[in-house]
Parts: sequence; structure tokens; C-alpha cells
Amino acid sequence: MALLLGIDVGSSSIKVTVLDPASGAPIGSATSPATELAIHAPRPGWAEQDPATWWEHTVKVVRRVLADPALDATAVKAVGLSYQMHGLVLVDRNRQVLRPAIIWCDSRAVETGERAFREIGPQTCLERLLNSPGNFTASKLKWVMENEPDIASRVDRIMLPGDYVAMRMTDRIVTTPSGLSEGILWDFRSNGTADLLLDHYGISKEVLPELVPTFGVQGELTAAAAGELGLEPGTPVSYRAGDQPNNALSLNVLRPGEVATTAGTSGVVYGVTDRPDYDPESRVNTFVHVNHTAEHPRYGVLLCVNGAGILNSWVKREVLQELEYDAMNELAAQAPVGAEGLVILPYGNGAERTLGNRDVGSAMRGLNFNVHGRAHVARAAQEAVVFALNYGLEIMRGVGVKPETVRAGHANMFLSPLFTEAFATVSGARLELFNTDGSQGAARAAGVGAGIYATLDEAFEGLQAIRVVEPNADLQPAYRDACQRWRGVLEEVLGERDGR
Repeated sequence: MALLLGIDVGSSSIKVTVLDPASGAPIGSATSPATELAIHAPRPGWAEQDPATWWEHTVKVVRRVLADPALDATAVKAVGLSYQMHGLVLVDRNRQVLRPAIIWCDSRAVETGERAFREIGPQTCLERLLNSPGNFTASKLKWVMENEPDIASRVDRIMLPGDYVAMRMTDRIVTTPSGLSEGILWDFRSNGTADLLLDHYGISKEVLPELVPTFGVQGELTAAAAGELGLEPGTPVSYRAGDQPNNALSLNVLRPGEVATTAGTSGVVYGVTDRPDYDPESRVNTFVHVNHTAEHPRYGVLLCVNGAGILNSWVKREVLQELEYDAMNELAAQAPVGAEGLVILPYGNGAERTLGNRDVGSAMRGLNFNVHGRAHVARAAQEAVVFALNYGLEIMRGVGVKPETVRAGHANMFLSPLFTEAFATVSGARLELFNTDGSQGAARAAGVGAGIYATLDEAFEGLQAIRVVEPNADLQPAYRDACQRWRGVLEEVLGERDGR
């Protein structure tokens, strides 16, 4: 029996799933570490991780899941990778990491990207890159060149986090068109590397990984890596994608008009289109989707709110004294819609794209010592994420993404009945919840890349929604009022931030 292995390299944890392609069912899964991976912030607005830590926990979790005597490690015939997007890993000619990875929520390159946007010209950037260079991978590399020249002088290759983990597996440094686009290194006009940005930043094309298709054999496990992981040497790595395109794939969101969402550390809505449209202010971003081809173009419009699950976990840790998440959800439901005027802004995890790359920080407004308790704080935190996502959805609708149905994995904040009902009611969209996740999606996609599945449609046969949540018409007036109050606080804080 052939098996498929999917690995999801997140900023909080590494998750692995073993999938039986015959039934399409997961037969084993594990996560490492048991708590959360550390994110280091040497300065305010910075966010770094040691790439060696990703590999350490990948090895641990793969070996853990394969320790099940019911699983035959020799039956694993393909490996797929999902990974946290927009990070920057730098290695020298000996493939040694030169500095900690600058990860997705790091804000240090905001000014670098905004300067390039002005100097290259906003219209040129939007027409060819579909985005501002912003705070993405290319701008992070330019920041290193300007601020850490000794390190920059020793760079042989740059990689995304998933490229690094794949390098540890296969000894090859490669990436995909989707990967280049998430780093703002893809020119949508020429359908190739973004030479205009490389030239502007003075970045040599030689530092970029070799380009390979998203689906297909991208390398094979070396004997050393196979020995560490407990797999067979020569096992192909046959798929990789950033976590949000891969999350969409895991939900079978592959066709124009389909929309996926997730609420892990960050909150994301991701809609598929067949047109290279863009937001003029680059508050939502357009990338190459995993199933893009010249004949059938597919683009992913991505809305990201940095503070989602990380706000919920902060409330869990600092306010609710490590109350379990199920108990938190029950507690939050004890407070009414709108938390009796308590408003939280979830923007405490770096510069926010939907706010024009401003880092406004989190805020709590309307706290009344005679009214509000723990239940109000728990509810206001969940509503804050819903309202922030809805704020971004208004921008997405201007780019042609108009969700009537949204799919999500039954995980993270979407385990909360309150959160799911609030999301459906505030957005006005039907919410379909599936028992899947990024590691399952990566495993299915690996089967496509290795030829075990003939098509993507075959890979997703049998995937069914386990729960459907419709907008609650009775609660819509209360949520509308609460959302307007939240929006008023956001505008007030933005005014304070901008000196208005």
C-alpha cells in the first residue's frame, strides 16, 4: 500500500499527516512542539526564527508519526511541503545559515519596500508585480544588504522557509513560481523573474533558487535526510507551496470564485480568480496560485490580518490563566454580541497590510470595571478577529472577490461555535467547515506531483463538509452595530497614529 506524507512548517508548530491515497483518509498525524515555536524579537517590530529549529521539529514529528506500528515507513512514496510564507533564509556556499530567518510578521523592511514602490513607480509595480514590494521577501533581503553588509556579502542563495526544509531533505535549492510571487520576485507581464525589482535593489539573479513546477519531483530524499526522518532514501518531494495557497488547495479551492479562510496565528481570506487584478493600495495581495498555468491562469488574492490566533492565545495566557480553548469558547458565549461595548483591536503582531503597512498595535477601548469581566474579554477578542477580517473583505470585494460561500478547516479559531457564527453573520457568507488541514493538503498534492493521483479532482474525491454555518439573521442587527462601533475605534486609533 502506498502512503503519502504531508508536512506543514508553520511559525507556531510543525504538523505532519500520513494519508492513504486509496481512501483519501488520514491514518496518522502529529505536531511538534507540544506548545509553540518561539518567535524572537530582538527589536520592536522584528520577528525571527532559527531555521535549524524547523528541521529539528520536522525530524521529531515525522519520526513520531511513523513510530505507529500500524504504519509502514517504507510505504511512503511521496512527500509534500507547506510552509509559512514571505520568510527569508540566507545561506553561504557551504549551505550554512548566515543569520536567523526573518519571518512573515517581521516589519523591519516596510520602509524599504515603500521607498521602492515610489522609486520604481506605483503603477509599474502594480501592473507588473500586482503588489507593492512592501514588507515581502525581496525587501527583507534589501534590508539585510543595507544594514548587514558583511552577512550580505556571504550570501550564496536565498530561500523561503519551505525551500530551506526541502534543501535539508534533498540537498537541492529550488522554488516555484508561486514561491517567487509571494516574495514579490515574479513579473506577471513577462511570466518570469521580476528583473525590474532585482535590478532596482541590486540583487543578483544568481542568489535565487532554481525554478521548478509546483507539482512534480523537486528532489529526492538523500540517504542522510532519510536516515534522520526514518524514511526511504530516494523518496520524492513532489509538491511545495506557501501555507495560504496550500490551505486553499487543502479545501479544494482551485477554481475562480472559490474562497478559503483560516484563523491560525494570523487570520487569512484567500480567493481564487482568473484575472491578474490588484488593489491600488496593495492592502490585499495577489499571487500565483498553486494550479496556475499559462492556458488556465489562476491567481490567489490574499487578505492577511497578522493578529488572530495569537491574540486569542495571548488572552488565554495573560488574562484567562491558561484556561483551555474549549472552556474559553464557552466563557465567551456567556457575553452578549458586542461584549457590552468592549472593543479590542487585534493589530499587535507587526505591520498590517490592510492598514497600509502601519503598525498600530493592539488596543482595548470601552472597558468598564463595573460591567466587564473575563467573558467579555474572551468574546471581544474573537469578535475583533472577525471584524478585522470583514474590514479586509471590503477591500477584496473591490478586487473582484465576492464570497457567497467560504470554506475553512475545522481547526484553530474555527473550532469555536461563536467565532464561526460571527464570521458567517458579519461577512454574510455561507461557511463550510471541513475536517482537513494544511498537512493533509500537502499530502494530497504530493500524490498529484508523484503521479499517484492522475488529477487534482481525483485527489479530493470524498472530501465533504462536516458542518455548514449560515448567517444568523436574528443576530445581524447586533453584529452590525458592534462592527460599526469597532470600526469607529479603529478609525480613532488610526487618526492618533497618523497625528490627525
